[in-house]
Amino acid sequence: MCGIVGYIGKPESPSDKARDVVLEGLARLEYRGYDSAGIAVAGSQPLAWLKREGRLDNLKAAIEAEPLPPASAAIGHTRWATHGAPSDTNSHPHISHDERVAVVHNGIIENHAALAAELAERGIERVSETDTEIAAHLLAIELEKGADLLDAMRTIAGKLEGSFALVALDSQHPERLVAARRNSPLVVGLGEGENYLGSDVAAFVGETKRALELGQDTIVEVTADSVNVIDFDGNPTQAKEFSVDWDLSAVAKGGYETFMDKEIHEQPMAVRETLRARTTEQGNLQLDELRIPESILRSIDKIIVVACGTAAYAGHVAKYAIEHWCRIPVEIELAHEFRYRDPVVNEKTLVVAISQSGETMDTLMAIRHAREQGSKVLAIVNTQGSTIARESDAVLYTHAGPEIAVASTKAFISQIAAAYLLGLYLAELRGNKYVDEIAGYLDELGKMPGRIEQVLEQEEQIRELARSMADIDSVIFLGRHVGYPVALEGALKLKELAYVHAEGFAAGELKHGPIALIEEDLPVFVIVPTPRRPLLHAKVISNLQEVRSRGAKLIVIAEEGDEDVLKYADPSQVFWAPRTTPTLMMPLVTVIPLQIFACEVAKAKGYDVDKPRNLAKSVTVE
Repeated sequence: MCGIVGYIGKPESPSDKARDVVLEGLARLEYRGYDSAGIAVAGSQPLAWLKREGRLDNLKAAIEAEPLPPASAAIGHTRWATHGAPSDTNSHPHISHDERVAVVHNGIIENHAALAAELAERGIERVSETDTEIAAHLLAIELEKGADLLDAMRTIAGKLEGSFALVALDSQHPERLVAARRNSPLVVGLGEGENYLGSDVAAFVGETKRALELGQDTIVEVTADSVNVIDFDGNPTQAKEFSVDWDLSAVAKGGYETFMDKEIHEQPMAVRETLRARTTEQGNLQLDELRIPESILRSIDKIIVVACGTAAYAGHVAKYAIEHWCRIPVEIELAHEFRYRDPVVNEKTLVVAISQSGETMDTLMAIRHAREQGSKVLAIVNTQGSTIARESDAVLYTHAGPEIAVASTKAFISQIAAAYLLGLYLAELRGNKYVDEIAGYLDELGKMPGRIEQVLEQEEQIRELARSMADIDSVIFLGRHVGYPVALEGALKLKELAYVHAEGFAAGELKHGPIALIEEDLPVFVIVPTPRRPLLHAKVISNLQEVRSRGAKLIVIAEEGDEDVLKYADPSQVFWAPRTTPTLMMPLVTVIPLQIFACEVAKAKGYDVDKPRNLAKSVTVE
């Protein structure tokens, strides 16, 4: 994900500090992942900027060869490509047509095409392929009309659709930076005679421990000595000050104790990024790369998902959604078994390969076998340019940003989100769903990041329970319908992180054998379906009764307001999923407590949650 750094000092004292602070901040944001970097500075001289594709070292080398002038203000950016391929031109900052304004941006401006058309009517053509450049031109137009940068930002914020964290620098007034925030994160760093902006506090933690948390739909004007925050309507608003209680050694983790903690909390953003910019100007769904004729996609009569581990459980969730929306049979295959069992695939089979790294050797070999049999392959991966992405006929990127912890969290739910998009895309293409139905599902998907945030608010309750159960040595997870793959994933997380024997079962299987394992004080996690599905709900409530009657310790994930579960489980051991979450989308919220629980049990046992024993992040051998 992209990184933003901004610095503002005294306009009468331009120096190299503005440049150095921004470059150091960008270096601390490298953990977020990026494919290009850039910087713009202003002071007593006109706006100057440099940007380069590739690693930050490329930008530093360019600055060494072509030094930037002393400045009192600077903004910088590390880019994770969305609109336009990685290149010098598409890198940030973007500069207005009159070279007065520089802008850096995280997020997606969804109506960029319409705004670009308006600019073209004025004779302003885009130089890059990005949506961000539009904002720079729009700001310059408002400045030409006589507005100051704060009013200009407020005007264009009202025109932009989508999500954004925008930081702008006006070279004619280098005594201030102005930024706007909607959905994408942005914080202010408070210094002495200088202030800072960043996509997170890692951007400036080497300079100050004081920070301001900006609310949704806010604009901030920052000078060396002041911070002025307003909402999009121009009303003054308060920003919450907080203190950064960690030092530079933790910067790579974004201030969290572990990478896994950070990645658990990045899940709302991971889903949001995966869902962004998925429709054309006509409102149709689109993939990232599609090299399969639509006629072939309309003719497929079977889908096979190939994946390993957590990615395979994401595939299990995909099966429920795709079969429901598209009426196409879906099979889930472990990639390492697929090509050795003589699978039935042909030109009417679509193979969907799911891999975070895009380099999983078992999955790569499976898709090669599938293509040899005439099947088309669509990849769901997180890494652009990976081998699986290159060798597939279509690609759907998850845009979750780099996942450092070995045990997957944000990659899992972003894979599920991508699978939903694939299901809706096929349903639209094949005519299984009406346009308004597709729009309704997309609207619900758009609400999921907020719902994930609601579950994260229960974090301390979950961690407290986990610490009290640090001595567990065996756990059972039960789920039904889409809760079943969540149970499998919950068990896997506990195995990976805490080295605890854990098993996930379909709840209906309980009486067919696993009930023999139930005994006094055995922890049993149960993912309860929504009461809005009364038949499913009643079956799992029956499971709660069976487990409780045998003395097991019940931990329940249920929908808010489900009073039935409180008859059998202690309220302190019930975690709530937001009410009205669609059934098929429940895994995006019900898995969160299981991730947090596994992480905290491992910590309580004294284990390294980022690097579990014997495991590697990407399995590149068969």
